[in-house]
Amino acid sequence: MSRTRLIFSEAFGSLASSLSTTFAAALTVLIAMFLLGVLVAFGTYTLSYAASKKRQLVVTVYLQDAATQQQKNVLANRFERDPLVKSWRYVSKDAALRDMKKRFPELFKTALPANPLPASYVLTPRQGEDIDTLYNSLQPLPPGVSKVKDGKTISHRILRAAHLIDYIFIVGVTLLVLASTLLIANTIRLSIFSRRREIEVMKLVGATNWFVRGPFMLEGLMCGFVGAGLAGTLLILAKWLVLPRFFGHINGGPGVHAWPFEVNFVLLVAVGLTLGAAGSGLTLRRFLKV
Repeated sequence: MSRTRLIFSEAFGSLASSLSTTFAAALTVLIAMFLLGVLVAFGTYTLSYAASKKRQLVVTVYLQDAATQQQKNVLANRFERDPLVKSWRYVSKDAALRDMKKRFPELFKTALPANPLPASYVLTPRQGEDIDTLYNSLQPLPPGVSKVKDGKTISHRILRAAHLIDYIFIVGVTLLVLASTLLIANTIRLSIFSRRREIEVMKLVGATNWFVRGPFMLEGLMCGFVGAGLAGTLLILAKWLVLPRFFGHINGGPGVHAWPFEVNFVLLVAVGLTLGAAGSGLTLRRFLKV
């Protein structure tokens, strides 16, 4: 207990005696964690949007007008058992015509002599990446099928965009975390450098490396906690004041959302604490070689 009290008293004493360095470290954490929070919020929203677009990829199996009920039943049973098919639905000729009238009413200003649209099965693949495999599994065309369409050009663009978003998000978070660690380490280095004689004396009288590290890592933890907490507060204000005004019209559709703010806030605090402690611990290594 006496050792723990000593470590805490040393840490608080150092923070109080070097307010400018403490403020700089906390400000560095604040800026880094705020940017990370914004990146996570927009990144997870974009990932959710890309995933929703992948869920909308379908393969449409158009039936011949002369297709028999037996052929339709065979196709339905095949789709029910296919592991690549997540769900499927049958669209009759009348349903296809009603949907077309709803989407393009200007095309039906004059009555049609007959219904030109075919019946179809709409297949949703289990994963967006399975769409090509599912399409190829229907070649050659089964009996009663006139055409299979998967929107190959559009689907490939959606998949490429989704994968690109994944890579950008991962690279962006990685670079920001690395940059934050270096910035925090350089800021804390000033405090440690000013106390290098004290560290040398502690080492010469027999203090262990972890005993010397304790106060500095605790300082880093406190700076990280304060900076991450302030960053979370700024994100709350941004969510309430800025987001509705500038991005209130954005609607990606049902199921499209960013991570809950609570999860983002806990992540920021955890990363801030980790970066603060890691920045102190890594910076202190060179000064422990006495």
